[in-house]
Amino acid sequence: MKFVVTAGPTREYLDPVRFLSNPSTGKMGFAVARAAAMRGHEVALVAGPVSLKTPKGVRRIDVTSARDMLAAVEEEMAKTKSVNPTVFVSTAAVADWRPAKCAPRKLKKGQMSDTLKLVRNPDILKEIGRRTKTVHSPNRPLTHSPTYLVGFAAETNDVIAEARRKCREKNLDMIVANDVTEKGSGFGVDTNRVTLVRKDGSVDRLPLMTKLAVARRIVRECEDLCP
Repeated sequence: MKFVVTAGPTREYLDPVRFLSNPSTGKMGFAVARAAAMRGHEVALVAGPVSLKTPKGVRRIDVTSARDMLAAVEEEMAKTKSVNPTVFVSTAAVADWRPAKCAPRKLKKGQMSDTLKLVRNPDILKEIGRRTKTVHSPNRPLTHSPTYLVGFAAETNDVIAEARRKCREKNLDMIVANDVTEKGSGFGVDTNRVTLVRKDGSVDRLPLMTKLAVARRIVRECEDLCP
């Protein structure tokens, strides 16, 4: 099987030294890539700006912005042979918004307004899900669509309800939800406490585990459910 995994944050620049981003370190996504490679799968890891070492046996593509990440995912899907089952695992914490304009030079304080105009970034997971599940899509640049789609939902409240909503709205096969306010389950740590929410409505609540152990469970789930 081929795994295409996104990991880390994206950066959306206002000028060469300022950007919008989030605290994601990429540890969960890198763990998924490592776990898939350890099982002998082909792995393409599309990584935002992080300082992690590339797992052994993983091909890494570094990107910066949400639009860069979407383009890289599309390119990886286009490279996939139609005979190979493909899994898209979206762990990246993609910035929802970006500045409407990026200045070519550093903006001085006197040049900056008290308000910042933002535009919405593409929802990578929703876009891939739409193209995958819409058989007769008029705009379908992917030459090969994922067989199985896995999303992540980092929430602070109503975790399961939000996960089910995202799973339905984004045409996912499974979503991995966690409450980032829980100890040992937020950004930057080596552990995670997640709940697997599947499109059939079934739910598995996992105990606090290392991120690699969570990743191995996700990979096994994909292996079991992919046709």
